[in-house]
Amino acid sequence: MKQYYLLLIVLLFVNCNLKQTKHPLAEADSDWTLLGFVKMDRLNPILQPDSTSTFYCPISRKGVQWEARNVLNPAAVVREGKVYMLYRAQDQAMTSRLGLAVSDDGLHFKKERWPVLFPQSDSLKKYEWKGGVEDPRIVEREDGMYILTYTAYDGKTARLCLATSSDLKSWTKHGLVIRGEQYKNLWSKSGAILARLQGNRVVAAKVKGKYWMYFGDSNIFMATSDDLIHWEVATSEESKQMVPVLNPRPGYFDSRLVEPGPFALLYKGGILLIYNGSNAANYNDRAKPRFAYSAGQALFDSSMPYRLVKRMDMPFIFPDRSYERTGEVNEVCFVEGLVYFQNRWLLYYGTADSKIAVAIKEEG
Repeated sequence: MKQYYLLLIVLLFVNCNLKQTKHPLAEADSDWTLLGFVKMDRLNPILQPDSTSTFYCPISRKGVQWEARNVLNPAAVVREGKVYMLYRAQDQAMTSRLGLAVSDDGLHFKKERWPVLFPQSDSLKKYEWKGGVEDPRIVEREDGMYILTYTAYDGKTARLCLATSSDLKSWTKHGLVIRGEQYKNLWSKSGAILARLQGNRVVAAKVKGKYWMYFGDSNIFMATSDDLIHWEVATSEESKQMVPVLNPRPGYFDSRLVEPGPFALLYKGGILLIYNGSNAANYNDRAKPRFAYSAGQALFDSSMPYRLVKRMDMPFIFPDRSYERTGEVNEVCFVEGLVYFQNRWLLYYGTADSKIAVAIKEEG
């Protein structure tokens, strides 16, 4: 009996100490995410297609209603006290161009009359026509130059491209991000550059002397750069193949694919990557519709941007409104634009590949 009580005391002592012992990351587990976004139901969707907007297409040599069918998947940036939104717009032939809209409050936007980035008869026409230019992400360089990643789509293959601008209206195209003969026909898109928040500015940030980019829309891969223009893909030294840093997970909302959202952000616990996930047809999250797009968050090591530290098991935003559930593609919330403006975070996202909405996180 004495041995029994002695063993019980030892077990209680060990259990007590185990409860008090914390994993090194436990204290940061509750603060590394950027949560608390509320959809603005009284305003959403904040941007819709407009069949009255016409544009002379330099390739087809005729006027087109360039945003008549859909507007979706925007990037956003704060400039001179206003929010500038670069958004994807589709005409009735499904060719995409990038439009620009400006807002004083981040909620009510006025569109520019013509697109600011579009396929032309230039060296990139073979990549951009007839599918167009899609899905922008944007950061600012320290000197004020804007770095835009976008997808060129020829109708068969998506290719990640890059452009720069000093005013968000006139853009210089720099061609393919993933260069090299072995990559020229590689399906690549969705380039989210690592950045830091400097006031209201989202400025590209270096880690260990390099700029970093997360990209991909099946698995997520990485690339590095010295100048934000020329990029080198992170590959395995042994296989020479690209190394994924984030993968789909059977049984979760991101069981089918993962794809970066807006820029990656140096945040409280490391590098915060907001990403989009699609639910698979099987081995999926049964609580979500098949192929539904929702958004999650992942944390990477701030000194090793390729090292995954933590990941949300549940999406923080998912389609549950009528304009998110029905459209060109049903059941889609696709996050792509994020700004810090007037003491709050504004998250812009495409809804059902048809319209654009906003969700807000108030800061104290």
